[in-house]
Amino acid sequence: MRVVVVGSGGREHALAWGLAKTADVTVTPGNAGMAAHGLACTTTPATELEADLVVIGPEQPLVEGLAERLRAQSKAVLGPNTDGAQLEGSKAFMKDFLAAAKVPTAAYGTFSDVESALSFLETMTPPYVIKTDGLAAGKGVLVTDSLDDARADVRHKLSGDAFGAAGATIIIEEGLTGEECSMMVLCDGTTVRALATSQDFKRVGDGGTGPNTGGMGAYSPMPHVADDVVDDMMARVLGPTVTELQRRGIDYRGVLYAGVMLTATGPKLLEYNVRFGDPETEVLIPLYGDQVAELLLATATGRLGTVEVTPSGAAVTVVLASHGYPESSRRGDRITGLAANGQLAAPIEGVTVFHAGTALDDEGHFVTNGGRVLAVTAHAGDLATARARAYEAVRQIDFPGRVLRTDIAELATKGLA
Repeated sequence: MRVVVVGSGGREHALAWGLAKTADVTVTPGNAGMAAHGLACTTTPATELEADLVVIGPEQPLVEGLAERLRAQSKAVLGPNTDGAQLEGSKAFMKDFLAAAKVPTAAYGTFSDVESALSFLETMTPPYVIKTDGLAAGKGVLVTDSLDDARADVRHKLSGDAFGAAGATIIIEEGLTGEECSMMVLCDGTTVRALATSQDFKRVGDGGTGPNTGGMGAYSPMPHVADDVVDDMMARVLGPTVTELQRRGIDYRGVLYAGVMLTATGPKLLEYNVRFGDPETEVLIPLYGDQVAELLLATATGRLGTVEVTPSGAAVTVVLASHGYPESSRRGDRITGLAANGQLAAPIEGVTVFHAGTALDDEGHFVTNGGRVLAVTAHAGDLATARARAYEAVRQIDFPGRVLRTDIAELATKGLA
């Protein structure tokens, strides 16, 4: 089977790596680390490549209509058309959709002028949550207990200085308390299949301190989220969403990523993404071994109900980010501890290094080339072993100004999460 993966980050590296166990994979455009890892990379667009399946990694091409252009060429595609992609492309659309579907979510208001937004903000209690309506690469959300900071963020976003057109409309919503769970499901238009639970770590600093990022690490599965809780999320959140998609005539074939807060009164949806999460993909894909290609092709072709897959073991990912992240990123810092194939110079069982933002310098050494640089992932029979191996691998890799968290999956492995 010929598979094309669209994208250039750690998520796409993990997808391509998993698919390549049983399929012939090409990544467009890919990155230096993927190519070194033996994956074919090309700058040729997906619309010009032959494929039995196209897997679209990032949200931007989905919102811009790549999936329907590929489907018009009679290609099987994992990823929704633009109508379904609006669940992520516009948070205002998503909130209205959730109301129609009767999915529990945070109370909210939608604003495009500063005075109305500030007036609404005064009626809220902390923590204050302010989101850009459009895509902001995972960085368009402020959560703060400071009313002054919330006011300043409203002004900054609506001025256009922060996120341009993506911030021309904002959502202000109540802050929910509880534990956050990344619940990803596959949907083939009718059948819905839950993948293993995972949790990512959005804030840059240990203990959930500092600004939000695109994600500093993840683990899967969440050992303390029992099957009945997953069933509850499926019944209250994912099930009604798919029913509403069908009611609107939206043929959704791809990943629905529900960010869910497990509150004292039950699960409430924080937001939807319409593609695999990053860095959650880096911990999910290893759990499914050589089943990935079969699973994703069945999703794209409406045959998900005919495929049985079972996740195995546990995985932990620790993200290494560049100097200054997330406010800025420094490029060109030489990375030590990697071999010529982009993997550990001293391999560790079960560890794979997924490249998110790397390049090769003139001497053939890997250097930083973006905010999040590497997603160091360990797969093992249990979470504690996976975590130990991931951090053992992290200690091998270094570059100037390296940013990382030291507490990924720490509480979960101690039974405290």
